[in-house]
Amino acid sequence: MTKETESLVIKILQDLQARMGRMEQRMANMGLRMTAQEQHLGALLMSLPVGQDRLDSLTRRVESIEHRLELADE
Repeated sequence: MTKETESLVIKILQDLQARMGRMEQRMANMGLRMTAQEQHLGALLMSLPVGQDRLDSLTRRVESIEHRLELADE
């Protein structure tokens, strides 16, 4: 290999190494973002039953009020 060819190969390898470093950093950032999304989704899933319980409670209260006012369809 000539000195010029060797220098070109080294430059190409250095460029590839720099690109791989950037890709590794981006992948690490994506991993952190994915973890945050998973935690957020988990929190949302945990809150669903609470919302459903509140909705059920409100439904029972409205039905009770309708019954007392004789508005309920029977």
